[in-house]
Amino acid sequence: MIGVDWQQVIAPLLTGFILAVALVPVCRIIARRTGLVAHPRNDRWHRQIVPMLGGCAMAAALLAGTLISGAASQVIVPLSCAMAIFVLGLVDDVIALKPATKLIAQIALAATLVYFDYRLYWLDSRLFDSLLTMLWIVGLTNAFNLLDNMDGLCAGTALVVAIMNIAGLLTGVMRESAGPEIAFLSVLAGSIAGFLVYNFPPASIFMGDCGSLLLGFSLATFTLNHEGVRGSRSDVLSVIAGPVFVLLIPIFDTTLVTVARLLSGRSPAVGGRDHSSHRLVAIGLSERNAVFVLWLLAAIGGAIGLTLRNAAAGSWSLTVGALFLAGMCVFAIYLARVRVYDDTAVTPGLAEMITPLVGDFMHKRRAFEVMIDFGLIFAAYYEANRLRLGPYIYLDNAGNFYNSLPLVVATQLVAFFIIGVYRGASRPFEWRDSKLIAKGVVFGAAAAQLAILYVYLYFSYSRSVFVIYAALLFASMIASRGLLRLIGRWLL
Repeated sequence: MIGVDWQQVIAPLLTGFILAVALVPVCRIIARRTGLVAHPRNDRWHRQIVPMLGGCAMAAALLAGTLISGAASQVIVPLSCAMAIFVLGLVDDVIALKPATKLIAQIALAATLVYFDYRLYWLDSRLFDSLLTMLWIVGLTNAFNLLDNMDGLCAGTALVVAIMNIAGLLTGVMRESAGPEIAFLSVLAGSIAGFLVYNFPPASIFMGDCGSLLLGFSLATFTLNHEGVRGSRSDVLSVIAGPVFVLLIPIFDTTLVTVARLLSGRSPAVGGRDHSSHRLVAIGLSERNAVFVLWLLAAIGGAIGLTLRNAAAGSWSLTVGALFLAGMCVFAIYLARVRVYDDTAVTPGLAEMITPLVGDFMHKRRAFEVMIDFGLIFAAYYEANRLRLGPYIYLDNAGNFYNSLPLVVATQLVAFFIIGVYRGASRPFEWRDSKLIAKGVVFGAAAAQLAILYVYLYFSYSRSVFVIYAALLFASMIASRGLLRLIGRWLL
């Protein structure tokens, strides 16, 4: 790495570290005085009252550190979105938001990144790549939230991921233009390390949702490409495998818990002491050693991902990656067999495996509805443009479509939230709800069109596109709600 200026890493990293070390005790005192503490519960690991708000110290250190380093103005979009997701998590820590509300906000922030052309660039289709990018961001944000299940685990894993991303930028072909991103990640790494001083087992403070959402969203953001500046590789497998390996532990833990709970006849969304860290303790490791094992696996996966990102197509790194992935699959099977539930193990049949998933689906109907509507908005807006403009004019107008797509998605979901489409307790769909859906569709379509006019000044943009879009979206939402009602009646 000849020619790398390590000052662009060390100075911001130390700044973030010093700020976090100084701010965490302040946040701990505030948490205790305001009662924002985590109480022991049967589905949680800790057995004593622990102050929260550690995420506030990391967020403050990140914001101040990027301002001090001068990188804030050059990473304004990732920084603003990171602060917004932090605020969302903080509100959730204080008043416990509904899952649907958090999901809408996360999708809206993911759409903001796509709007500014932060994408994975994994797929040739810009439409599906944009959709995949939003799902990737939301998925990883929540994966880090789930990973925050044992002292030091989430913070340590996030630190490893941040360091690997910094190394990737330093060794990448576009490292000369990556200075602001390196500074952002260095400050973030420093703030995580400063927090980890107090969160290392036994923890004296937790990060809370404000911290885990901040870390997950920020680290997911820096696996994206911005306007293609980091280059699209012809070796697509390596392009995808790189970030996947870097973020392997959050993905591994979320997948293991989800599958294990389904196979044992439990709801994936109900918390429990059955994560990979808990299973390692169950086989005899100490809490610290369990965390160390997962940190080590995160580091190995990150090193492989870093190698894949920079290696030539067809190199040995793909073979090493495949072997490591196979080893992790064997490890997952071994952990899945560890008994972590109190009740007698019973091998469930197909009905017992499906029931908790359907039950959770019905219980958290609003969150599932948000995800369904997210896909329907994508499809309705795309089909409206194709139907109104025709295939040839659509191709000529594709730039306008892709520029406006994130605005439409975010605006429509926020409109549904404001109108109250997701308000109230989860219950089966009733035909009277169609009036509320119609209001939300009309309000969202009108607001989206006004936003497009304001942002892009597309005065020549076809208004009839939005009429068709509103009709398609309304019809598809009514059909989806009716189908959900039938599923609930048949399977429960």
